[in-house]
Amino acid sequence: MIAFVSGGARSGKSRHAEALARSWQAERGGGLYYLATARAPSMTADAEMTRRIARHRRERGDDWMTLEEPVAIDTALAQVADRGTVLLDCLTLWASQVLYASPLDEGAAVAMLRHVMHEARARQLRLVVVSNDVNEGLPNHDAEVQRYVAFLQRLHRLVVTEAELVVQVIAGVPVYWKGERPCTP
Repeated sequence: MIAFVSGGARSGKSRHAEALARSWQAERGGGLYYLATARAPSMTADAEMTRRIARHRRERGDDWMTLEEPVAIDTALAQVADRGTVLLDCLTLWASQVLYASPLDEGAAVAMLRHVMHEARARQLRLVVVSNDVNEGLPNHDAEVQRYVAFLQRLHRLVVTEAELVVQVIAGVPVYWKGERPCTP
């Protein structure tokens, strides 16, 4: 099963996705994995990001196995035991790292994401994909921003097409666009 959870910055989407992943894992057992696409910066490079990562780890607790992989999410998924539950957080950062910090082109990245979803299904993994809503305001006129937003929206459409559950979190409130609302979270 695949779920897509989106929302604006600091909307509560990660918290909702974590609760959903925990509930899926509680239903059927298996490992609970957090596939982090953020690069942990050095303390001097980005102190705020370092604090946020540490806070998220504390809040998640020790029952999560953390896999940190900014680009090769397919390689990270290979480390997950069959029938596990995986939270991929987040597609937004992954897309920026694909475009600006990797040799992958957009087509190869789309193929990788498609492969990850295929593997999740084949291995009976539960996959929760988190991403930011970055296309909600007026269009940006910067060509590079337009390129990034178009790529991210292409990824969103792919995941939403494959997902059985699609949730948008607005100010902490989940809105279910596709699939049945689970009893929890």
